[in-house]
Amino acid sequence: MVRTGQKRRGGGKMAAPEERDLTQEQTEKLLQFQDLTGIESMDQCRHTLEQHNWNIEGLLGWGYYLIMLPFRFTYYTILDIFRFALRFIRPDPRSRVTDPVGDIVSFMHSFEEKYGKAHPVFYQGTYSQALNDAKRELRFLLVYLHGDDHQDSDEFCRNTLCAPEVISLINTRMLFWACSTNKPEGYRVSQALRENTYPLLAMIMLKDRRMTVVGRLEGLIQPDDLINQLTFIMDANQTYLVSERLEREERNQTQVLRQQQDEAYLASLRADQEKERKKREEREQKRRKEEEVQQQKLAEERRRQNLQEEKERKLECLPPEPSPDDPDSVKIIFKLPNDSRVERRFHFSQSLTVIHDFLFSLKESPEKFQIEANFPRRVLPCIPSEEWPNPPTLQEAGLSHTEVLFVQDLTDE
Repeated sequence: MVRTGQKRRGGGKMAAPEERDLTQEQTEKLLQFQDLTGIESMDQCRHTLEQHNWNIEGLLGWGYYLIMLPFRFTYYTILDIFRFALRFIRPDPRSRVTDPVGDIVSFMHSFEEKYGKAHPVFYQGTYSQALNDAKRELRFLLVYLHGDDHQDSDEFCRNTLCAPEVISLINTRMLFWACSTNKPEGYRVSQALRENTYPLLAMIMLKDRRMTVVGRLEGLIQPDDLINQLTFIMDANQTYLVSERLEREERNQTQVLRQQQDEAYLASLRADQEKERKKREEREQKRRKEEEVQQQKLAEERRRQNLQEEKERKLECLPPEPSPDDPDSVKIIFKLPNDSRVERRFHFSQSLTVIHDFLFSLKESPEKFQIEANFPRRVLPCIPSEEWPNPPTLQEAGLSHTEVLFVQDLTDE
């Protein structure tokens, strides 16, 4: 409705200086918008209209909604009380949701059978999944609740929801979830959104860290009005999504930085642990080597001590040396490996073992050795063996009264 020649609030005041540059049509729209909204500031009214290209028709729906809000609140409060009491008397079978995805798929099939396949892309999942995806992707979620028995549902679906320009807007700028309230999943969502009439469209987005309904469109609406109001809602709330994207990006960067720091710390810790492990291994190897060396020294010391004790025993057990005038004595000159000479007398009846024990008791003799005669050249069997279990006597070995025997060192063999 266009009103002309009408006085502004507060009497017949003249228009403000900034109104003089407006056309007659813009002035009429400005006055009409001010009368509808009750906003005193002419600058604010003009600024609002300029933001929407002086499209007052797109804003009238909101004005009507604000005017009718008190009446709607009273009516639907009473209706909710009645519904609440009715649930105790006769529980609604739709309150039990057993197959939410099946409810969505069934509605999609029935919608396409009735209205065709030219429609906004339906979200093929539960309402909770749609909320989670919209939250994760920071997108608007448009929820449509279809009342099968409502008189305006068919016209809305055929002429508005399936209009090409509406389909394009929804598919490019938001997720779209829809279900019939005759289905348990749709009924459950209708209880959460507290619908007043059908068709119902609810715009949901992440606002202040939680999913919030930022716009509701109820009742029959034409395609152009639907596009204008959806665009108005998104433009009015776009800053929240931008802010959330920036905060999320900052959180992600902080998380990535913290993760990189943690990885660097763990890498440094692993490197330090590896160094410490190698140091422990080196210390352990060094300790084992030192123990081995010490054990070898102790073993060598015990071996030498045992050898010395054995030499002393052999020396103590040697029979007395015969006198030079004893006719049965044998004078033997031993040539040792170090070119030194040792001389001693033995008795013809004594075993060759005595010769060996004598040489063994000497300090300068090797640990292992054999005794060789030169004429004829042979090794004397001084130590018991398989061939000579009982070594022969000097006489049996064919030694003469004076002999030169050679000591052959066998220690390294």
